[in-house]
Amino acid sequence: MARETITAKNAPAAVGPYVHAVKAGGFVFTSGQLGLDPVTGTLPEGVEAQAEQAIKNIETVLKAAGLGLSDVVKTTVFLADINDFAAINAIYAKYFTGETPARSCVQAAALPKGGLFEIEVIAAVQ
Repeated sequence: MARETITAKNAPAAVGPYVHAVKAGGFVFTSGQLGLDPVTGTLPEGVEAQAEQAIKNIETVLKAAGLGLSDVVKTTVFLADINDFAAINAIYAKYFTGETPARSCVQAAALPKGGLFEIEVIAAVQ
């Protein structure tokens, strides 16, 4: 199977030995994105601000692959505190509209860099 590495120059640099995304088998699989500011590499205060930035980071990665949020078929959301579910749901709903993707949402014991929100997606190549 052909495999293509996707690197988004306007997304935050990886914080480990991985790539932004991989295109394979008609899908794009993204690595998790925190709410890191792509210029400063810092996390904004609060889960809402981090969720907003993380989804924008995912959007940037998808754009580098020639796709957008409307191509996403599955998301996985990681929260430092599951009690933030309602707060992030409102932000998530601003970005994923129409035919929304399937989603899993779990509380993680800890996220990299002390993050409060992380998201990864699978998008279908049309």
